[in-house]
Amino acid sequence: MKWWFRRPLYLQIVIGIAVGVGLGLALGPRASIIKPAGDIFLRLLTMLIMPLTFFTLVSGMTKLGSLRSLRRVGGWIVLCYAVFSTIATGLGIIAALIMKPGHEAAGLLDEGARVEAGTLSLGDQVVSWFPSNPFEAFAQGNLFQVIVFALIVGIALLAMRERAGKLMALADDAASLMIKVTDLVMQVSPYGILALVANMVGTMEVRILKDMARFVGANIAGQIVLLSLFYPIVLRSIGRLPPWWFYRQVSPALLVAASTTSSGAALPVAMRVADENLGIPGNVWGFSLPLGATMNQNGMAVAIGAIAVFAANLYSVPLTAPLLLKFVLLGLILSAGTPGVKGGGIVISGMLLRTLGLPLTLVPLLASIWPVIDVGHTTNNVAGDLVGTAVVANRMGLLDKAKLPFAKIL
Repeated sequence: MKWWFRRPLYLQIVIGIAVGVGLGLALGPRASIIKPAGDIFLRLLTMLIMPLTFFTLVSGMTKLGSLRSLRRVGGWIVLCYAVFSTIATGLGIIAALIMKPGHEAAGLLDEGARVEAGTLSLGDQVVSWFPSNPFEAFAQGNLFQVIVFALIVGIALLAMRERAGKLMALADDAASLMIKVTDLVMQVSPYGILALVANMVGTMEVRILKDMARFVGANIAGQIVLLSLFYPIVLRSIGRLPPWWFYRQVSPALLVAASTTSSGAALPVAMRVADENLGIPGNVWGFSLPLGATMNQNGMAVAIGAIAVFAANLYSVPLTAPLLLKFVLLGLILSAGTPGVKGGGIVISGMLLRTLGLPLTLVPLLASIWPVIDVGHTTNNVAGDLVGTAVVANRMGLLDKAKLPFAKIL
């Protein structure tokens, strides 16, 4: 047992998946006897979404220090992050539309499950983001409304300044608490995923494996384009920073992100390289990087776009233009609520399916491959935070020129 508990979480998950596959093949449909353990894990993941999103977002906003800083720096940072996430979701959708995951396995997971595509009213969609009762939004799991409420609370705390010192500290402590709770829940993820995978393999048709491979291919393709093409274009054309120099400076943070698959774990290293290697002032990265670890999950945004198309194909949902636009909006909003911890994307995947009115039976499939694809997600998440922070800081003339021998300071 000591050997097991000394293994890193990702290895425990991989072993859990392998054992789950073996049990599923050996037991067949009888593997459903351990499915309740997986269902409990899914409920624990869902439990985390609302409080984790609320407190981490409020905590990130209060780190700006004042409304003036929020207007000056925060506005550009938030705009940059929003554009990044929107484009990243689009990349995931395009890659999935090309690869067509789920086409050959339509109806295999939940035969007869349907979602109404309908039409999307942008005005009604925006109005629905604003809660009439924040407690109701929490109780109903309305992530859109919880995020808006968190933004309003964060602005109010900044407006109160010194009078809100204790409340700001409380929000920061609550965010740390929820991150710790998420970490505790993820400690039991190998066992929950084992049960889910065993049930999935025991009851699943082999045809879906080919579609899973297509999904993985679409997801990886989107991640590669984001990291090797989109970010360098932004750095060169908008930030006036050499991409090769930038990636060399931030490589320690990217390596930590890839090895831990946790944006939260990579955050301290990202802060250090922003300060020491990129010359970004602390009042910029002190806000942008913690906020980015919560709301600028570009790698996850790619995955959300690909998962949405995958799920639509699996459940025979027509991919109309209004529905694709809804996928983009969901990518923007849901990626902003992704917890920057190991496996947090599995939580958001369940929220995506629930928002689309689909059953959660796709979650075990995603969980079984998450340790592999999450490497690209987390690397792009952290890279996007640093790219956005550096670009905004350089455009505003805030970078330390002495630390930028190759950069053009505007």
